[in-house]
Amino acid sequence: QVQLVQSGGGLVQPGGSLRLSCAASGFTFSLVAMSWYRQAPGKERELVATISSTGGSTNYADSVKGRFTISRDNAKKIVYLQMNSLKPEDTAVYYCRWSTSDYWGQGTQVTVSS
Repeated sequence: QVQLVQSGGGLVQPGGSLRLSCAASGFTFSLVAMSWYRQAPGKERELVATISSTGGSTNYADSVKGRFTISRDNAKKIVYLQMNSLKPEDTAVYYCRWSTSDYWGQGTQVTVSS
């Protein structure tokens, strides 16, 4: 069955960095686009970044451009989200998703606070 298992996240000070990982199984990972979303308390879930199946194309929300980088390793079936220069407003639960599908990771909390 399809599984998306996330790791990473936690508490970091403003200006710090974190890397999220999402390990996929149960489908042909190398053929699909993948995305990261986030949901802050009291807000709707928002798309953060998307990467094409080959990794050759990426897109970012304006709020994270220049600070976050999405990447993937098709051999390992993992998609990453490198988050640098973190701000308190980046605090949210982050989710990976097999783009356009109903398959999501379990979510991981990222808290940016001093």
